[in-house]
Amino acid sequence: MTALRSWVATRVAVALLVLAGAAQVFGNRTQGFLDGWDSWDVTLFAKVAEFGYTGYPQHYPDQDIAAFFPGFPLVLRAVHTVVPDWTAAGLLVSLVAGAVAVVFLARLAELDGVDGSRAALYLVLSPYAVFLAAGYSEALFLACALPGWFAARKGHWAAASLLVAGACTVRVSGAFLAIGLIVEFLTTSREWRVAPWLAAPFLALFGYAAYLHHLTGDWLRWQHAQAGGWGRHLTAPLRSLQATWDASRSPGLGPEYHWSFRAEIIAVLVGVLVTLVLLARRSWGEATYVGLSVAALATSTYYLSVARATLLWFPLWVLLAELASRRPWVHTAYLVLATPLMAVAVLTFTAGRWVG
Repeated sequence: MTALRSWVATRVAVALLVLAGAAQVFGNRTQGFLDGWDSWDVTLFAKVAEFGYTGYPQHYPDQDIAAFFPGFPLVLRAVHTVVPDWTAAGLLVSLVAGAVAVVFLARLAELDGVDGSRAALYLVLSPYAVFLAAGYSEALFLACALPGWFAARKGHWAAASLLVAGACTVRVSGAFLAIGLIVEFLTTSREWRVAPWLAAPFLALFGYAAYLHHLTGDWLRWQHAQAGGWGRHLTAPLRSLQATWDASRSPGLGPEYHWSFRAEIIAVLVGVLVTLVLLARRSWGEATYVGLSVAALATSTYYLSVARATLLWFPLWVLLAELASRRPWVHTAYLVLATPLMAVAVLTFTAGRWVG
């Protein structure tokens, strides 16, 4: 319950930040609360939910909408039948999904003897926690992934596989989680009769690929959408790092992009460190999930949305809570650093500016 109270309290704080930010910080007294949340991927998800992958209006420029997995738009469309405003519907999905996520993050941490309320607090105060509030897919992904991993830790492999399959419909990160689930099964269980359930997440991934093939005739439409819309290709790690570092200093980009690209580099370093710690602890399934996520993001043309992806690396928040229990100064330092950065990200995002 402490984790849930932290979630509710921070949602109230975020709402106050948005209202105060529009009126006092940016001097926009005409912007409504929902207006600040209707930007970037929020708009893209709403387009998929409303028009599907081929039915968007002719004036809509994004032809690579297939880069967005269908799970969140499908839930958004269902909620929209009750909540007529698309932006409000997205906020509601993230609000409910985030509540589920923090509860199961706390339960996961407690399985390892770690203070679960702290792990949840560190997640909701992450500098990028604005994406758990906005109509983005991160909260919904965690609402599937965390109960799924909790079920796996409890030995309920059928339930775990189905929940991870749900995560696979939301984000491509589900593929890495599904592989991690197999590793977790092989290293902790010998219940071979339930092993076929582990195929469920891959059936979900195949289902989306098959659907896109039906629409476009291209089995690799998702990858091609990533390349066409965002210029993302498989790249050697050092070249990817160099491209990101160059972007962080490019005179053609504004300061918010400079800071964002630097944060991406820091996030990759954090991901590598978390992976190494998990390997040292022989947490093979979690190390596989985080390690594959980092490897995929660090071998793109440039680092993009890696800092935001740290929200999905649930072992990070458990490890941080464990460290803070042994080193109390870590707790204080994290709150001092993360809280104002989270507030800045909320204000920046709702002002329509780039965050990550």
